[in-house]
Amino acid sequence: MNIVIGILVTAAALWVTTAVVPGIRVESSLTSFLIVAVIFGLVNVFVKPIIKLLSLPITIITLGLFTFVINALMLMLTASIAGNAMSIAGSGTAYFTTTLIGSIVISVASAVIGWIMRGTN
Repeated sequence: MNIVIGILVTAAALWVTTAVVPGIRVESSLTSFLIVAVIFGLVNVFVKPIIKLLSLPITIITLGLFTFVINALMLMLTASIAGNAMSIAGSGTAYFTTTLIGSIVISVASAVIGWIMRGTN
């Protein structure tokens, strides 16, 4: 049951991100949001820990701020795996800036939605 709730919270956070960040787009169907949420969850479970371990020295030097860059990279990877279901506009610096802002919005939205969900139990 917790996995389903986690996927729904991530899908809701992705929806908030597509509404707030103009460069990030997910196909406007519930199925697309759920598929992208599952892909994002799998990327965060399997790839993110390895990247965080390898980047530990720079994360320590930047006092944890490099974690935002890691989150943006995970969002980029999710967009590339999702194919047509998710797209991020821009190229080069604009592309990275869009994903960086998007990853911050996803983190905040997931935290708020998760907090609200825990408060209703």
